[in-house]
Amino acid sequence: MVVVVVVVVVVVVVVVVVVVVVVVVVVVGGGGGGDGGGVIVAVEVVVVVVVVEAVVILVAEVIVVIVVVVKVVVKVEVVGGVEAVVAVVVVVVVVVVVVVVVVVVVVVVVVVGVVVVVVVVVVEVVVVVVVVVVVVVVVVVVVVVVVVEVVVVVVLEVVVVVVVVVVVVVVVVEVVVVVVVVVVVVVVVVVVVVVVVVVVVVVEEVVVFVVAVVFVVEVVFVVNVVVVAVAVVLVPA
Repeated sequence: MVVVVVVVVVVVVVVVVVVVVVVVVVVVGGGGGGDGGGVIVAVEVVVVVVVVEAVVILVAEVIVVIVVVVKVVVKVEVVGGVEAVVAVVVVVVVVVVVVVVVVVVVVVVVVVGVVVVVVVVVVEVVVVVVVVVVVVVVVVVVVVVVVVEVVVVVVLEVVVVVVVVVVVVVVVVEVVVVVVVVVVVVVVVVVVVVVVVVVVVVVEEVVVFVVAVVFVVEVVFVVNVVVVAVAVVLVPA
């Protein structure tokens, strides 16, 4: 009967401890933020719970051993003889088995706790390394983007300056061409006008001279005709 009670007590204690652990993990995990503190605390709590369970089991087994020893002692006192020796041997065997089981449980608990802690530490280190690598990559990408933007802006400014210079040169060339064309046209017009005027004047002078010569020739011819006629009339036949 005592063994049954001890087992029930152990089961109840384990259930209560598990419930408490779940509540603590939920609360701590929810308030731990994004830095991994909640996870670390939760893992530590789990390790502590495992150790507590091992201690509870150890205490329960000790109680069971005590109960068995008491029963055996009582039986030895009542029965005596060979049965007493057998009872003592049984007690010793039970004690040895209990001690072995306790040692194995403690070793397993310690090993599991160490393994869990090591795994958690390794995972944290890997996460930190990954985060650092991601941050470095992001910084490099940002720097490259900024440099590219600066280069693009400088190139665009140079292109704008070149375009402005080209436009100014084109405008200046157009103005010079227009001025040259206007000057050439004016000079040509002036030369043509002067040439035409000179030609007209010369032609007029030539015409006047020719008319005068013709007139003189005609006058001379008329005078000669008159002289001849007078001579013919006046000279006797």
